Amino acid sequence: MAGTVIVDSGFVIALLRRRDTHREWAASQASQFPPPWHTCEAALSEAFHLLKPHTTLQLSALLRRHAVLSSFVFAREQEPVLALMQKYADVPMSLADACLVRMSETHPDPIVLTTDADFRAYRRHSRQVVPCALPT
Repeated sequence: MAGTVIVDSGFVIALLRRRDTHREWAASQASQFPPPWHTCEAALSEAFHLLKPHTTLQLSALLRRHAVLSSFVFAREQEPVLALMQKYADVPMSLADACLVRMSETHPDPIVLTTDADFRAYRRHSRQVVPCALPT
C-alpha cells in the first residue's frame, strides 16, 4: 500500500462527475487508496475550473473534510518544478503535472492517481518511473 496518495485534477474530476468516462476507475481507486489525498493548488485550480458549479461544492466539501489536502508549497519547490517543466517542454508539462511529479520526489512511498497518460513518460529524480495508477 502506498504511503502518500497524490491526486491530479483528472482523478478528482472523474470521481466527482457522474458521467465521466473514468468515474468507475476513480471510484475503485478511491476505495483502494482512501483519503487523505495530497495534491497541489495548481491541480485544484484545474479541477475547480473544469467542474460545473454544483460539483465544485463537492470538491469544496472534500477539502473541508481534509479528504483532499493541498500539501505542496510551490515557493519552496519553485526551482525543481521549473526544471521539470523545462525538461518536459516538448510534452508540454503543465505546472500542475510538474508539481505532482515533484511531490512524488519528496513524499515517502508515493502513488499518483491520474487520468493523464503523460505520467508514463515523466521521471522522478531524473530516471525513476513515477509510481502511478491510470485507467486502462
